[in-house]
Amino acid sequence: MNGSFPAGSGAGSPFGGSGMPGSLWEVMDQLRTAFDRKPTPRMNRGDVRASVLGLLAEKPMHGYQIIQEIEERSGGTWKPSAGSVYPTLQLLADEGLVETEESGGRKVYSLTEAGRAAAQDSDSDEAPWETAGRRDGARPGELTKAAAELAHAVAQIGRSGSSDQVAAASKLLEETKRKIYGMLAEG
Repeated sequence: MNGSFPAGSGAGSPFGGSGMPGSLWEVMDQLRTAFDRKPTPRMNRGDVRASVLGLLAEKPMHGYQIIQEIEERSGGTWKPSAGSVYPTLQLLADEGLVETEESGGRKVYSLTEAGRAAAQDSDSDEAPWETAGRRDGARPGELTKAAAELAHAVAQIGRSGSSDQVAAASKLLEETKRKIYGMLAEG
Protein backbone atom coordinates (compact mmCIF):
# COMPACT_ATOMS: atom_id res chain seq x y z
CA MET A 1 0.00 0.00 0.00
CA ASN A 2 1.41 3.36 -0.93
CA GLY A 3 -0.92 5.39 1.30
CA SER A 4 -3.00 6.94 -1.46
CA PHE A 5 -6.61 6.59 -2.50
CA PRO A 6 -8.19 7.15 -5.90
CA ALA A 7 -8.28 10.92 -6.35
CA GLY A 8 -11.71 12.51 -6.60
CA SER A 9 -13.58 9.19 -6.89
CA GLY A 10 -14.81 9.18 -3.34
CA ALA A 11 -14.38 5.40 -3.33
CA GLY A 12 -11.85 4.49 -0.70
CA SER A 13 -11.23 8.13 0.13
CA PRO A 14 -11.43 8.90 3.82
CA PHE A 15 -13.39 12.04 2.94
CA GLY A 16 -15.44 10.90 -0.08
CA GLY A 17 -17.14 13.28 -2.49
CA SER A 18 -15.63 15.56 -5.08
CA GLY A 19 -13.78 18.71 -4.13
CA MET A 20 -12.22 16.98 -1.13
CA PRO A 21 -8.64 15.76 -0.95
CA GLY A 22 -8.16 12.52 -2.83
CA SER A 23 -5.38 10.94 -0.80
CA LEU A 24 -4.07 10.67 2.71
CA TRP A 25 -0.79 12.36 1.86
CA GLU A 26 -2.65 15.35 0.37
CA VAL A 27 -4.63 15.66 3.61
CA MET A 28 -1.46 15.50 5.69
CA ASP A 29 0.30 18.04 3.47
CA GLN A 30 -2.65 20.39 3.94
CA LEU A 31 -2.52 19.84 7.70
CA ARG A 32 1.23 20.47 7.77
CA THR A 33 0.76 23.65 5.73
CA ALA A 34 -1.92 24.85 8.14
CA PHE A 35 0.42 24.36 11.11
CA ASP A 36 3.31 26.02 9.27
CA ARG A 37 1.36 29.29 9.19
CA LYS A 38 2.35 31.69 11.93
CA PRO A 39 -0.32 32.19 14.52
CA THR A 40 -1.93 35.58 14.78
CA PRO A 41 -2.71 36.07 18.43
CA ARG A 42 -5.44 38.33 19.67
CA MET A 43 -3.72 40.86 21.88
CA ASN A 44 -5.27 42.46 24.93
CA ARG A 45 -6.57 45.99 24.89
CA GLY A 46 -3.73 48.31 25.86
CA ASP A 47 -0.93 46.02 24.66
CA VAL A 48 -0.05 48.32 21.75
CA ARG A 49 0.09 51.29 24.12
CA ALA A 50 2.27 49.44 26.65
CA SER A 51 4.55 48.20 23.87
CA VAL A 52 4.98 51.65 22.34
CA LEU A 53 5.76 53.18 25.73
CA GLY A 54 8.21 50.39 26.53
CA LEU A 55 10.07 50.69 23.23
CA LEU A 56 10.23 54.46 23.31
CA ALA A 57 11.62 54.24 26.85
CA GLU A 58 14.63 52.54 25.25
CA LYS A 59 15.17 54.99 22.38
CA PRO A 60 13.31 57.31 20.00
CA MET A 61 11.78 55.53 16.98
CA HIS A 62 9.48 56.13 14.06
CA GLY A 63 6.24 54.19 13.71
CA TYR A 64 7.51 51.58 11.26
CA GLN A 65 10.49 50.85 13.53
CA ILE A 66 8.06 50.22 16.39
CA ILE A 67 6.07 47.75 14.30
CA GLN A 68 9.24 45.93 13.19
CA GLU A 69 10.65 45.85 16.72
CA ILE A 70 7.47 44.34 18.18
CA GLU A 71 7.38 41.71 15.43
CA GLU A 72 11.04 40.84 15.99
CA ARG A 73 10.78 40.72 19.78
CA SER A 74 7.65 38.55 19.66
CA GLY A 75 9.44 36.05 17.44
CA GLY A 76 7.10 36.91 14.59
CA THR A 77 3.92 35.96 16.46
CA TRP A 78 2.67 39.54 16.76
CA LYS A 79 2.93 42.29 14.20
CA PRO A 80 0.64 45.15 15.10
CA SER A 81 -0.87 46.98 12.17
CA ALA A 82 -0.06 50.55 11.26
CA GLY A 83 -3.77 51.16 11.93
CA SER A 84 -3.19 50.41 15.60
CA VAL A 85 0.32 51.83 16.13
CA TYR A 86 -0.08 55.27 14.52
CA PRO A 87 -3.37 56.16 16.28
CA THR A 88 -1.75 55.03 19.54
CA LEU A 89 1.20 57.33 18.88
CA GLN A 90 -1.21 60.19 18.14
CA LEU A 91 -3.14 59.51 21.34
CA LEU A 92 0.09 59.45 23.35
CA ALA A 93 1.09 62.76 21.74
CA ASP A 94 -2.34 64.24 22.60
CA GLU A 95 -1.83 63.11 26.21
CA GLY A 96 1.58 64.79 26.29
CA LEU A 97 3.45 61.49 26.72
CA VAL A 98 5.37 61.59 23.43
CA GLU A 99 6.80 64.32 21.26
CA THR A 100 7.76 64.19 17.61
CA GLU A 101 10.71 65.45 15.66
CA GLU A 102 11.29 65.34 11.90
CA SER A 103 14.33 63.31 10.90
CA GLY A 104 15.09 62.17 7.39
CA GLY A 105 11.56 62.97 6.26
CA ARG A 106 10.01 60.84 9.03
CA LYS A 107 8.39 61.59 12.34
CA VAL A 108 10.53 60.22 15.14
CA TYR A 109 8.74 59.75 18.45
CA SER A 110 10.34 60.09 21.87
CA LEU A 111 8.97 60.10 25.39
CA THR A 112 8.45 63.26 27.37
CA GLU A 113 9.13 63.26 31.12
CA ALA A 114 5.46 62.42 31.67
CA GLY A 115 5.84 59.62 29.12
CA ARG A 116 8.83 58.18 30.99
CA ALA A 117 6.80 58.17 34.19
CA ALA A 118 3.91 56.44 32.39
CA ALA A 119 6.30 53.85 30.94
CA GLN A 120 7.68 53.09 34.41
CA ASP A 121 4.16 52.89 35.87
CA SER A 122 3.08 50.39 33.20
CA ASP A 123 6.25 48.32 33.67
CA SER A 124 5.33 44.71 34.37
CA ASP A 125 7.36 41.53 34.61
CA GLU A 126 6.92 40.81 30.90
CA ALA A 127 6.45 43.11 27.93
CA PRO A 128 3.33 42.47 25.81
CA TRP A 129 5.43 41.08 22.93
CA GLU A 130 6.87 38.47 25.30
CA THR A 131 3.42 37.11 26.09
CA ALA A 132 2.02 37.37 22.55
CA GLY A 133 -0.20 34.38 21.90
CA ARG A 134 0.43 32.68 25.25
CA ARG A 135 -2.08 31.45 27.76
CA ASP A 136 -0.90 30.68 31.26
CA GLY A 137 2.74 30.83 30.18
CA ALA A 138 2.33 28.26 27.37
CA ARG A 139 4.32 28.74 24.19
CA PRO A 140 2.04 27.96 21.21
CA GLY A 141 4.97 28.20 18.79
CA GLU A 142 6.44 25.03 20.28
CA LEU A 143 3.14 23.17 19.86
CA THR A 144 2.71 24.44 16.31
CA LYS A 145 6.23 23.35 15.39
CA ALA A 146 5.73 19.89 16.91
CA ALA A 147 2.39 19.48 15.12
CA ALA A 148 3.90 20.52 11.78
CA GLU A 149 6.76 18.06 12.22
CA LEU A 150 4.27 15.30 13.12
CA ALA A 151 2.14 16.11 10.06
CA HIS A 152 5.26 15.89 7.90
CA ALA A 153 6.19 12.48 9.36
CA VAL A 154 2.64 11.17 8.88
CA ALA A 155 2.59 12.41 5.29
CA GLN A 156 5.89 10.60 4.66
CA ILE A 157 4.62 7.31 6.08
CA GLY A 158 1.42 7.73 4.07
CA ARG A 159 3.45 8.14 0.88
CA SER A 160 6.11 5.51 1.33
CA GLY A 161 5.30 3.33 4.35
CA SER A 162 4.28 -0.30 4.23
CA SER A 163 0.70 -1.27 5.06
CA ASP A 164 1.88 -2.45 8.50
CA GLN A 165 3.62 0.89 9.13
CA VAL A 166 0.54 2.85 8.02
CA ALA A 167 -1.69 0.75 10.31
CA ALA A 168 0.70 1.19 13.27
CA ALA A 169 0.95 4.95 12.66
CA SER A 170 -2.85 5.23 12.45
CA LYS A 171 -3.23 3.39 15.77
CA LEU A 172 -0.58 5.60 17.40
CA LEU A 173 -2.24 8.78 16.12
CA GLU A 174 -5.63 7.65 17.44
CA GLU A 175 -4.11 6.94 20.89
CA THR A 176 -2.32 10.30 20.88
CA LYS A 177 -5.51 12.14 19.95
CA ARG A 178 -7.37 10.50 22.87
CA LYS A 179 -4.56 11.44 25.28
CA ILE A 180 -4.58 15.07 24.11
CA TYR A 181 -8.36 15.33 24.57
CA GLY A 182 -7.87 13.71 27.98
CA MET A 183 -5.43 16.48 28.91
CA LEU A 184 -8.03 19.08 28.00
CA ALA A 185 -10.69 17.26 30.03
CA GLU A 186 -8.44 17.34 33.10
CA GLY A 187 -8.47 21.12 32.89
